[in-house]
Amino acid sequence: MIIGDRLRALREEKKFSQGDIEKKTGLLRCYISRVENGHTIPSVETLEKFARALEVPMYLLFYEGEEPPKLPILLKRKIGDDIVWGGKGKDARILAQFCRLFSRMEDGDKGMFLFIARKMARRKAD
Repeated sequence: MIIGDRLRALREEKKFSQGDIEKKTGLLRCYISRVENGHTIPSVETLEKFARALEVPMYLLFYEGEEPPKLPILLKRKIGDDIVWGGKGKDARILAQFCRLFSRMEDGDKGMFLFIARKMARRKAD
């Protein structure tokens, strides 16, 4: 959908002129024309001005019809326990403590710590 076409259709449906929209929004008539003709893409703030001037809810700028579209039902993404470690509870407190301690370490010490951690992880995997 081209937003300019939709804005023009709503404006004409309400029987407003570009001059009426100019007075209600404070936008220049030449800018309104450029938007309606697809030469300029308006910002969200400008779209809010258009919606107020056209006396319609903002969703009508993007959708035809009286009601907003039904939202799709999205399935929750399943994540393994090992991926969400540190998300809540005791693990989150430990992770926060690690973050505080790492922020105080110098780069060389961080590198050595990570090297040792990798070695320990490999040893445990074997």
